[in-house]
Formats: sequence, structure tokens, C-alpha cells
Amino acid sequence: MTLLTTEEYKAIAAGLDLCTGAFIDGSFRPAISGATFDTVNPATGAVLTKVAACGPADVDLAVQKARDAFEDGRWSRLHPRARKEVLIRLAKLLKRNACELAVMESLDSGKTIYDCETVDVPETIHCLTWHAELIDKIYDQTAPASDDHIALVVREPVGVVGLVLPWNFPLLMLAWKIGPALAAGCSVIVKPAEETSLTALRVAELAMEAGIPPGVFNVLPGSGPDVGEPIGRHMDIDAVSFTGSTETGRRFLRYAAESNLKEVTLEMGGKNPAVVLDDAENLDRVAAHVVNGAFWNMGENCSAASRLIVQSGVKEALLSRILAHAREWPMGDPLDPVNRVGALVSTAHFEKVCSYLAKGPKVLMGGKAEAGFVEPTILDIADREAAPARDEIFGPVLSVLTVESFDEAIALANDTEYGLAASIFTANVKRAIRGARAIQAGTVTVNSFGEGDISTPFGGFKQSGFGGRDNGIHAHDQYTRLKTIWIDLADDADEAVA
Repeated sequence: MTLLTTEEYKAIAAGLDLCTGAFIDGSFRPAISGATFDTVNPATGAVLTKVAACGPADVDLAVQKARDAFEDGRWSRLHPRARKEVLIRLAKLLKRNACELAVMESLDSGKTIYDCETVDVPETIHCLTWHAELIDKIYDQTAPASDDHIALVVREPVGVVGLVLPWNFPLLMLAWKIGPALAAGCSVIVKPAEETSLTALRVAELAMEAGIPPGVFNVLPGSGPDVGEPIGRHMDIDAVSFTGSTETGRRFLRYAAESNLKEVTLEMGGKNPAVVLDDAENLDRVAAHVVNGAFWNMGENCSAASRLIVQSGVKEALLSRILAHAREWPMGDPLDPVNRVGALVSTAHFEKVCSYLAKGPKVLMGGKAEAGFVEPTILDIADREAAPARDEIFGPVLSVLTVESFDEAIALANDTEYGLAASIFTANVKRAIRGARAIQAGTVTVNSFGEGDISTPFGGFKQSGFGGRDNGIHAHDQYTRLKTIWIDLADDADEAVA
């Protein structure tokens, strides 16, 4: 696609009409308390606007309206074809406003306009369209039964769902959740990350324009303690889908256990390996994948390939190519479409990432940080217990670890509490399949970095999450529940004889 100039993007930014209220029951309103918080452009430190800071009372109101909407069937019992048409209209509205949404996303999160325009917004639209088209193509089932019975297995929407979003992909993660949730017929309460609320509020406004009924799609900006925890503990929310840190995911399990045992789906962190074996072909292409996996979205990506596990025989040749490719990732103003590395999302996160740059490993490239920006950094790590080798840094930092054999590489890939994603590079088909099977991760790519696509389920093992999957038909499972309807066909006369 053809991108605009920096000046054109900045002109769009200057003219944005930002939505700032909570979106409840089809309209924007201030928080019941009247409180607000600043949302800040991480690239400049400038305050973009003040957003409603919701609290428990707002959660109660939104849940009540969502429950009313669900129970009266204005969406949940709408004909599947009608729900599909509304969601497709929403996708078309997003496409019509794609450039505005991309600029808004970049300003709010520090993401590069290049990524917002070429990845995030197009994939958001595709996700909504895909789930919309699936609505009238998922069939219920009949189970084997005697001639005197029919056993129906039917899907029903789970009810009112809390959708708690991360700040690293605000639009795309919103689509990953509302796509299947709304397709299933649920009413949703979206809690965007406090750092990145603006695009979720704008999508809610467009959803009303598309025809989603009041009460079905609600957005509550605010902090974790004030909005996230009340959602997790609410007795009238039927399920929660959460994407974010493992620490916060644990809290949602506690909230559910201490309230109504609501269903919880968790998609959390990762310390993902890129395993390069000594028979890997086309090292230049391998290097490009490794760099993209490590530095895309400033490394603020739960599936980032942050650990390069490389056999010693190919290490030197591969690193020379990785260093060359990494220099092709310029850092700077996120609204300049030339730049591939923008600002980290907040001052607090910037300081966290910077703390890992002073922990002692040999710096092969980068390591400089200033005013919210961190250079793409490559660390050669000998101590496998060192913090940069084990912790999810969530920044543009690639840790290089050297191994001697296939078995050692797989063992090191699995030596982590996480299990979200992994890559393996080899020209040997048997080693590729053996490695992919042996690596403990929800997604394993062979000779590439990636997450699959909208048709493939995404989620992790171990402390990377459980309870369901995003993407694919499987994403609908977390927003539906199965009911068995057992129909007795026996003749009354036959029963009397029996």
C-alpha cells in the first residue's frame, strides 16, 4: 500500500476528534465519579487528551445494560445472517476510517505508522470480516442415539463477557476478542489498557453506526484495580477473556475463584525461542526472520522471538547477517513511515526495559536508550540463568545463546516457564518435524517467524496461558457453551407395553 508523508500524517493527527468518555448502552458518558486520566503520546510525552477513569460503579452499570441487552435478545437471538451483516458493516466502516485509526493508534501507543497502516488496521478489519462470515457457517450437531431418541448438541452464547485488552496491539487484540464474542451473540464489556484507550472508544462509536444495538458493546477505560478487578469479580459476568502479563492473569483466576467461578481464558507472556540449526539454508533469509521476530513492534509482543538459540557451527555467519538486517530497522518519530522502531508505550515500561541493558551480557549491537526510545539491541549471553535470557523483557532486545547439538537446542528452547511460540530453522524435514513436536509451545513455525493467521488457533502452554484460543474457529469456543437437548420419540403405546 502507498503510505502518506510524515507531514500528511501529522495533519491528520492535528485534526483528530478523540472519543474520551466511557461507552455504555450506546452512548458516551463521563465516569460516574467524574474522574479522568491523561492519555499520553509516548513518543513526545505530550498529553493527547483526558479520558474517563471508570470505577466499580461504571462496571455495575455496564454489566446491567449488557445483561438487559443479552436477555431481551436484541443481539443474542438476532438471526445469524443479521448479525453477520452488522459486523460486515462495522468492518467496512473501519476500512473507511483506516488512516484515522492508524494515526490514532500510533499516537496513543508509540507504534510506528508503518506497522499501524500495513499490519494492525488491515488485520483488524480482516479479523472482524472473517468472524462475521463464520457466523452462519458453524453448525450444531446430533449425537448417536437410539431410534426412540434424538440428541442435539447446540452452541449457545455464554452471556455477558469481559474482554480485558493489552496495550501492545490495542486494535488488533480488540478485534481478536470482539470478533468471535459478538459473532457468538454475546454482550461484551471491553476494558482497554489504561495506556491505550482511544481506538477502542472510536471502534465503539463506529459499532453503533454499523447497527450493533445499545448495551451489546460497552467500553470502560480505567485502571486495573478500578475496572479490571471489578470485571473479574463481578457476579453477573459469565466469562472473561484476558490478554496481558502472567502476573495479572493469575489475579483473574483468583477473582473468578472468589466470585462466581466465571470462565477465564488467559493469553499471557512468552520467552520465545528461534532455534537455528547448523544445516539451515539461506542464512540471509533466516536472519531477516530472526530480526523481524525480535524487533517488530519494538519487541512489545508476547510472541516475539527474543531468544536466538543457534548451533555454534553457524553462529558467526548468521550473526553477521543479523547485524546487517538489524541496521535496516531505523528508529525515530513513529509518524515517519520510514521508521520501523517507535517509542515504548510508557515511561515505566521504558525504565523496565532499560534495566536489562545494564545487566552485564556482551552487547553486539545497540544498547542505547533515550526519552522513551530503545535501540534494537543484541546481547551475546553465556550465562543461561542471566535475567535477559530468562525474563520476558518486552522490548527490542535479542538474547543470543549458543548450543552444540539438536538435543541441546530443544532442551534449551523448553527451559522456560513459558510456552507461547517458537521457530525452528533447518533444511532437514525430519529434524524440523521432530523439533516442532518436541518444543513445548502453542505455535511452532518452521523456517519462518510468525503466528499463523486468522484461521489458526493462537495460544500457549504452561504459564503462557490456557482456557481457550484466539483466532480460528476455536476462538468461538470461549464465547459459547454446549447444551445437550435430549428428545424422546418413543410411542406412548410402546411405553405402556414396556
